[in-house]
Amino acid sequence: MALPEFSKITQNTTAVPEWAKYMKDGEFISYYTTYQSKIYFDLFDEYSYPCAESGDITYYVYDPVKHGAAADKKYPVLMWLHGMSNALDGVKCIMCCGAEQYASPKYQQAMGGAYIIVPLANEKRLDNGSIAGSWSEVYSAPVKGIYDKVCKDHAKNIGKRFVMGASSGGYFTWQLLEDYTDYFDGAIPISSGRIPSDEALDRISDSGVRLIVAHGRHDEMADFDECVAPRMEKLQSMKNCICFFPEWVYNGDGGISSVHFGIEMGQHCMINWVQTNLMFDDGTPADERLPEGVTGWIKKVAGEDK
Repeated sequence: MALPEFSKITQNTTAVPEWAKYMKDGEFISYYTTYQSKIYFDLFDEYSYPCAESGDITYYVYDPVKHGAAADKKYPVLMWLHGMSNALDGVKCIMCCGAEQYASPKYQQAMGGAYIIVPLANEKRLDNGSIAGSWSEVYSAPVKGIYDKVCKDHAKNIGKRFVMGASSGGYFTWQLLEDYTDYFDGAIPISSGRIPSDEALDRISDSGVRLIVAHGRHDEMADFDECVAPRMEKLQSMKNCICFFPEWVYNGDGGISSVHFGIEMGQHCMINWVQTNLMFDDGTPADERLPEGVTGWIKKVAGEDK
């Protein structure tokens, strides 16, 4: 798939997206997230996982104990999976995949502490602009291996296991849930262009995993009517599943999100809102079922029996 080189394009903050015609009086477009980014990269340690099939995989780990959390407690583990082309930005992928703010002191306190894992697919840009090496089934076993290694290395402090990701990372979140159904305790597939079969969803539901399935109704790249609407009833019937399908994807300032780097993808970037903890800056939750946002949901699930 051809995608622009986002790092070489200045965001267009004057473009009026196609979906703007559906906005109501009083609504406004917001072009920037309200959280400060690229400030927590140094809290992550870089590792490499050897893999003959996909090539060695770079991954980053945030260790709460190393950064002051109690050494005699157990903490949830959050694996964040990036979208297509994000791995090309190296360490910046920690921000792009949604993980960075969850390493902040504020979010860590809200969750009661958490390990964070960010693996990078071995992506490369081809001459025609398309991206090769993005998430696929070939990564399933090695990424699970990375998860196992982090859990083994920090065994005495490991609690519940979560996986979450947006766009192609949302697809791969579903893939891992299909392949290792009983492994995870919580998952957040976001803006995925693919949803598993009914049979797979039944297995995932019966496993007891807690879910937030998030997808904006004006998504520019994973069309809601095509990707989600036909499966909405099935998703809503799953056990322990919150289906978050808002009319608009917002930034923390209450404006409707627009991200334009050669293509419009503000409504596809649900991950930005998730990195705002699905909370507005004034403290209002995006969904009444998540009164303390994603961090509160993680803390709740981490303390539950599966």
